[in-house]
Amino acid sequence: MRRLEILDGMRGYFLVFMMLNHLTFTGGYLLVKFNHSELGYVQDAQGFVFLSGLLVGMVYARRMLKEGYAEGARKIWKRAFEIYRYAAGSLIIIMALGLVLKDSATYWEPWLWSLASHDPVYAVASLLLLHQPTYMDILPQYIIYMLVAPPLVWLCVTGRWMWVVVWSVVLWAAVQLSLHYPSASGIHYMLSWVHEGQILRTAFNVLAWQIVFMSGLVLGSLTAAQKIDWKKVFAPDDTALAWGAFVLVLFFMVIRLGFTFEVMPEDMGQRFRNLDNRVEFSLVYLLNFMATGYLVAWLVAAGPAAGNGIVRALGNGLRWIFTLPFLRLIGRHSLQVYAWHVIVIYLLKGFEYHHGPFGELTKTGIALLAIASLAIPAIYRERASLFGKTALAQRDAGSVANRR
Repeated sequence: MRRLEILDGMRGYFLVFMMLNHLTFTGGYLLVKFNHSELGYVQDAQGFVFLSGLLVGMVYARRMLKEGYAEGARKIWKRAFEIYRYAAGSLIIIMALGLVLKDSATYWEPWLWSLASHDPVYAVASLLLLHQPTYMDILPQYIIYMLVAPPLVWLCVTGRWMWVVVWSVVLWAAVQLSLHYPSASGIHYMLSWVHEGQILRTAFNVLAWQIVFMSGLVLGSLTAAQKIDWKKVFAPDDTALAWGAFVLVLFFMVIRLGFTFEVMPEDMGQRFRNLDNRVEFSLVYLLNFMATGYLVAWLVAAGPAAGNGIVRALGNGLRWIFTLPFLRLIGRHSLQVYAWHVIVIYLLKGFEYHHGPFGELTKTGIALLAIASLAIPAIYRERASLFGKTALAQRDAGSVANRR
């Protein structure tokens, strides 16, 4: 199996759980509780952002090595524009639906905020990626990262990757120390001249979350430049880091379950909550991301060859999950599938408003159908190859029959 296939499967896995996590029902629903995010502080967005950075590094570093910086940069910026087209397209579809669907301003207001009232100022701000509605806020940060990616990829392939690492860590640390506040206040102040209200709205602090994307970009670029021997990094007999990562993941899992079952001491819980900041990707999330990422990668790469039977079973199990055809299918078209999932989520919100509330069985059925629908844009994009293979097989079968 080629390396990219299992990465596609991982992206598909995160897309499935994004659908589950973003789908909302009155009173919640049980299926969403069967979720890795319930056990710790690693969520789908982190994995999705990291894999995007990893693939950017792997794909475009290879292009730069073969065709030079200018051609690689052109391809990256072309991809950034493609992402913008899908971000703007999904936004325009939602705004258009909002004009024709009854009471949309009511049930979409918690997600669209001021855009729900069809204010043209917020419509323009949204198309400029300043006012980002709920679930339409992950693509804009990709665009920003892609716009600055070319020189960073070039630094990596020319042996200066530590500069990228250092500046990424510095930016992340600056956010943790609130050093970005003056800049953020200045942006809000300037935008207030244009329109009084919250024009700038995002769910992710791009200066903090860039550490996830850039770590993937660096590793992907070094992989393309053949400067990392992954067989040594994930050696089956070298388990020290894997066990360390497991202990760290287990530690935070206990804390998370302590909050879930309300057994965490109040003083300890309050102090920990001060460190729990998803928007700014605080240290809690960074440590969990690093530990879980390494542990999963080691299990997938080295687990099947490990001496311990349980570890082998875990490694083979993860490989089986990440190579499921459905996951690989939607992972190959992650941009289109993500844009599709946004529209489905918004439509289902209106469907529940008019026809709900639903029982648990109905909620589960809707969720499963929503997940299955993720294949629609992927199959549509692969229709030529899929139907072409079918036609070719039928033609070959007909030829064999005629010869007989």
